[in-house]
Amino acid sequence: MGAGPAGLTVGNILRAASVDCLVLETETREFIEQRPRAGVIEEWAVRGLEKRGLARNLLDRAELHTTCEFRFDGERYRFPYGELTGSHHFVYPQPLLVTDLVREYADVRGGQIRFGVRDVRVHDIGTDRPSVSYTCPETGEHRVVPCDFVAGCDGARGVTRAALPPERVRVARHDYGIGWLALLAEAPSSADCVLFGCHAKGFAGQMPRSPQVTRYYLQCPPGDDPENWPHERVWAELQERLGVTGVPPLTEGRLIEKRVLDMHDYVVEPMVSGRLFLAGDAAHLVAPIAAKGMNLALHDAFLLGDALVARLTSGDDSGLGGYAQACLRRVWDYQEFSQWLSEVYHGTAAGDPFRAGTTLARLRRLFTSPAAAAAFAEQYLGTAARY
Repeated sequence: MGAGPAGLTVGNILRAASVDCLVLETETREFIEQRPRAGVIEEWAVRGLEKRGLARNLLDRAELHTTCEFRFDGERYRFPYGELTGSHHFVYPQPLLVTDLVREYADVRGGQIRFGVRDVRVHDIGTDRPSVSYTCPETGEHRVVPCDFVAGCDGARGVTRAALPPERVRVARHDYGIGWLALLAEAPSSADCVLFGCHAKGFAGQMPRSPQVTRYYLQCPPGDDPENWPHERVWAELQERLGVTGVPPLTEGRLIEKRVLDMHDYVVEPMVSGRLFLAGDAAHLVAPIAAKGMNLALHDAFLLGDALVARLTSGDDSGLGGYAQACLRRVWDYQEFSQWLSEVYHGTAAGDPFRAGTTLARLRRLFTSPAAAAAFAEQYLGTAARY
């Protein structure tokens, strides 16, 4: 259920083992291959894709990032995490990864996929023969698919999470009380790395996506209207919050996307009910503060795909039995880091002199303490979570 990175990765793992699989997606193929989403992939996740034959285009085309830059108190501070750890990030926009995964699953490995389906429902997950029903967009026919297992990879608003028995589900949620204005600009990046601006007026970030397109973020009130942010205001705020001494102004360009993201996290426990296994945003959401969401989805997919193959080809249930616990260890590790990093990004704009002072102390420690720098680099790269 769901043709995002998690669902398509699970499907590809199953097809590589000659296991029959059907992927259901409510959007069109064209839509999912163009939808702007994340772009930072951690090195361990790329190696997991490579191991499964799913990273050929990524390895050829992705940018490698080994440095990020914090800007605060009117100065710039380079953080060379590659030198500290020997690891790096890959920058490869999610639409390109989804395009690769769809092609491999449907066109190369012969996997079945239905786009544009409607009225999707999950049935009898507590039995040994669950099923999924949907309406075919071409014919309007109601179809029922009997299954051995259902992988719920349909995101925060999908139907699979709602299929969990409510009396057995706990949703742990955290709301940051802030918003981010997410922007895509037709403009080259103004630096050779990711920029984090920690400013009294609010956080600002720059994340390169391609030579022609750059992702920007601006802290704003939660629920703000993107129309409150015309072109001139956006660029004036970005220039101020990311401006530092001795650095040219940002290269401006046409804004091709503006949307407000309310910063919140949640974790669903259990991630499993009977023959239904959740993965990715259906099971947990981590705000884009630390760029961890797609990486967590891939981690789930590797574990779930491998566990399903072991169960369906050799009768080994151990992977499925330990699936949720193995996923949640990394999930909670990343949630904790996201909370810590949120204070670094947003503390100077909290309107509280004490919080602003402790936030600046954290930032300075990153550049004066080798131990603090090493700990941050491990969490930033995901190498500390060795599960």
